[in-house]
Amino acid sequence: MNTVKHNSRAWDKKVEDGVIYTKAVSNDVIARSKRGDWSITVTTEKSVPRHWFPESLTGLKVLCLASGGGQQGPVLAAAGANVTVMDISKKQLEKDEMVAKENNLSLTAIQGDMCDLSMFNEGEFDLIVHPVANLFVEDISPVWKEAARVLKDQGVLISGFTNPLLFIFDDEEDRKGNLVVRNRIPYSTLDSLSEKEKAAYLKADDTVEFGHTLEDQIQGQIDAGFVITGLYEDDFGGRRPIDTYIKSFVATRAVKIKFN
Repeated sequence: MNTVKHNSRAWDKKVEDGVIYTKAVSNDVIARSKRGDWSITVTTEKSVPRHWFPESLTGLKVLCLASGGGQQGPVLAAAGANVTVMDISKKQLEKDEMVAKENNLSLTAIQGDMCDLSMFNEGEFDLIVHPVANLFVEDISPVWKEAARVLKDQGVLISGFTNPLLFIFDDEEDRKGNLVVRNRIPYSTLDSLSEKEKAAYLKADDTVEFGHTLEDQIQGQIDAGFVITGLYEDDFGGRRPIDTYIKSFVATRAVKIKFN
């Protein structure tokens, strides 16, 4: 199967279903952002620290990678950045375009795969914002390598990703409030399904997700040419049983360094 095409359809369906990560920011948020009062998230609850960004975003070339939904991109554009939003979901990108149109923002929306940034030149961007999204691709090494390629030297990559511990628990039991260890890491949604169950799952257009190791997440960035300069953890805000025991998400700030 083509996971990218499948997840593109699945995310279009999430937009139609109105799930939380497809809710665009309000015009009031954009108005405040234009006045300099802005913040974004790349995980679930916590805002990215302002000191992770340059003091001014004016004129900064920013790529919001796998970041459709009318959230991060329009806020950064309102704060003065030159923003390109890339996502596999056409309907998610339409949310960015809607917010931009309603608020007279300049923003470019491109439908594409986070693993393939070949439409961009080497060193094209000053900053990449990459919210929790790489759980939707099987191999995340190309994501880090492509991000490094299209960033300028000393460019910054701000990423959110899932703590692999979240994926070791049985999803159906988790929704009942029970933490039952079932899965191995690396993980795929389809691993434990029979052929009949797999066919039904894919037919329902649910997203196919992958649990990656922390080594692939963090050392993967380092191997691609980044130096990690910041890290914090986040959770579901008490909405999931696991929040009692551990944070389920990680955000990192990484700087591209060219070594001679």
